[in-house]
Amino acid sequence: MAQVLILAQHVDGELAASTGELLAAAAIAGDPAAVIVVDEGDGAELAAKLGSLGAQNVYVASTPNASGTLITPQVAAMHAAVQAASPSAVIVGSDTDSREIAARLAVRADGALLHDVEGIEGSGDSLVVSQQAFGGSYSVRAVAARGIPIISLRPNSVEGAAPAAAGTVIPIDIAGDTAPASTISGRHEKGEQSERPSLQTADIVVSGGRGLGSQEKFVLVEQLADSLGAAVGASRAAVDAGYVDHTMQVGQTGVTVSPTLYIALGISGAIQHRAGMQSAKTIIAINKDADSPIFDIADFGVVGDIFTVVPQLIEAVKARKG
Repeated sequence: MAQVLILAQHVDGELAASTGELLAAAAIAGDPAAVIVVDEGDGAELAAKLGSLGAQNVYVASTPNASGTLITPQVAAMHAAVQAASPSAVIVGSDTDSREIAARLAVRADGALLHDVEGIEGSGDSLVVSQQAFGGSYSVRAVAARGIPIISLRPNSVEGAAPAAAGTVIPIDIAGDTAPASTISGRHEKGEQSERPSLQTADIVVSGGRGLGSQEKFVLVEQLADSLGAAVGASRAAVDAGYVDHTMQVGQTGVTVSPTLYIALGISGAIQHRAGMQSAKTIIAINKDADSPIFDIADFGVVGDIFTVVPQLIEAVKARKG
């Protein structure tokens, strides 16, 4: 079978949490291979990790100040790997950087960009993807009309893992790439630390909406999330009201999630919010308004006061845990 390339993002020697899923998706469509960009002299340890996750080949681009240059080296590396490997498809994650890299690569390689994909079938010329369109109003099946398919995959869309492989290192040269590059002059990260799972990759997400009523009452969402070991999200209305930070917003202008379980508390279910979460495998909605649109997509719904229902749910979860 032809190779399927994935972009392996990494920070400080640690691969992104989505890497294993990307390789599992690649294994559906062909022989999984990975592309990484590293500082000169690095790469061997990452290649070994990628092999354990299923990468048969690892295309390594070494460049000075790789971690301090924005986007451009990854685009150049992906393009060079496409030229070297002639893959049947390219798969990247759904984070902001990966989506931009995919779009730039599609221009360079004259490929077909398939965004927001939540399922992959077949291989080679018969590769078919499932994706959402028009803000999540429709689920569609699509194929690349021309060129190589370049796929941006939603998290938690592919189950299982690719079998461990050799992770054979293949150097690729991007020194001749002349595209303008932006240098990262500084990083300013929030000092807040959380033991909760990452919102984008969490298996369970509990989100709160404007129905919580205030920032102080939003703690109810956090309490339920902590009882389930879940990530905490919010609707745009809750964010705009100042209940939580924008980084917790789920929706078309926030984070897209595809967890196994999504619990919506006091969320009416505007189309903007549904576009970011309706691919969850199971959706539970609790809202006192029986006509809320969220119930149209919920697998289970409770019409009731969240301040009565949720504390009972938390106690039931605790009792179940023993």
